[in-house]
Amino acid sequence: MRIWDPDRECMARDKLETLQFENLRTTLERAYRNVPCYQKKFLEAGVSAKDLQHLSDLSRFPFTTKEDLRLNYPYGMFAVPLREVVRIHSSSGTTGKPTVVGYTRNDLNNWTELVARMMTAAGVTADDIVHIAFGYGLFTGAFGLHYGAERIGASVIPISSGNTEKQIMIMQDYQSSALVCTPSYALTIADHLDRMGLGADSLKLRVGLFGAEPWSEEMRREIETRLGILATDNFGLSEVMGPGVAGECEYKCGMHIFEDHFIPEIIDPETCEVLPPGSMGELVLTTLTKEAFPMIRYRTRDITRLHYDTCWCGRTLVRMEKTCGRSDDMLIVKGVNVFPTQIEEVLFQVEGCEPHYQLVLDRDGHMDTLEVQVEVNETIFFDEMKKQREFVSMVEKRLAATLGLRARVKLVEPSSIPRHEGKAKRVIDRRKP
Repeated sequence: MRIWDPDRECMARDKLETLQFENLRTTLERAYRNVPCYQKKFLEAGVSAKDLQHLSDLSRFPFTTKEDLRLNYPYGMFAVPLREVVRIHSSSGTTGKPTVVGYTRNDLNNWTELVARMMTAAGVTADDIVHIAFGYGLFTGAFGLHYGAERIGASVIPISSGNTEKQIMIMQDYQSSALVCTPSYALTIADHLDRMGLGADSLKLRVGLFGAEPWSEEMRREIETRLGILATDNFGLSEVMGPGVAGECEYKCGMHIFEDHFIPEIIDPETCEVLPPGSMGELVLTTLTKEAFPMIRYRTRDITRLHYDTCWCGRTLVRMEKTCGRSDDMLIVKGVNVFPTQIEEVLFQVEGCEPHYQLVLDRDGHMDTLEVQVEVNETIFFDEMKKQREFVSMVEKRLAATLGLRARVKLVEPSSIPRHEGKAKRVIDRRKP
């Protein structure tokens, strides 16, 4: 088991908290002094950096939300002059203007180091050939993983996204051993291998690092079986840094958050109350070392749980569970809270269901309806009607037991649901406000 930076990743909790406190006080002072948004928020909340006497005092400080970033578009949240910013990234901007983030030279160095930690934890070494199938551009994913892999000493193939058959040819010819992409795209690659009559043994892949969208343990098993690899999860978001905030080690028992750079909290998304250790809730992150773009108590909207016991790998850093959804992506159907990953878990446990599905929300009169369109293998799709009805009834009962509401299941033929090279579009909401 290799550890990139054992002095930091295996640090005793008391030493870690001392380091966190010192860097947090500095970050709060810099944010207040250099970012008008934070100065206004701190004054309204009646707090200042001097009020931080213990790490627990962080809960007295106001949250930062994506709305704050949009209101201060493009550079209002920067804490350094633009002449000190050497890189600018942004989110995809799927709802309104994108959120813009900046990096100083030191920020980029820290980012590279943290991704090197994450990739080392997943098992990547200097001997690997890393195939990066994230899109290069304003999105932080590809660049962060690119430079982290190079810092380790691995060879990097910056193929970007798209043209799956060419990707497979490159992986075969260049002997790629590590795959970096979304979990959905990993399954798209597996589908193409099947259609090309190729098995996982036609590739040299041994490990995959997947992120950018929630995915279930069932989906992990599907990817590992079909591609013959160890599939690890990682977590990051542009507003906080990009990939490298947290990542799994080879034991796959939670993603290690790099606490010497980020302080995690779990809050109740409704009351905003900080929850005790072990509680499920919304992840809130505060940066400790970001110069250009400090984030104080940023509400990620990701739902997870933290574990503070020491991992089998020897790292003492807190571990976060796979996110089970987002507080703002949560579906409310007939008053019931539903996460797409709950449905995914059920479908992946049913023999005959393919790993591709879509959720269609609509209204019948004043009542919400949920239709789960799921691809099934040809044997089931072309089976006699009676057996199809029995299969649908079985899936609907399993979904009802998990979700606490009835969802209509519609079987669709293989390859009929659109494939995506980035984040999968799982939900179609036709309900009118």
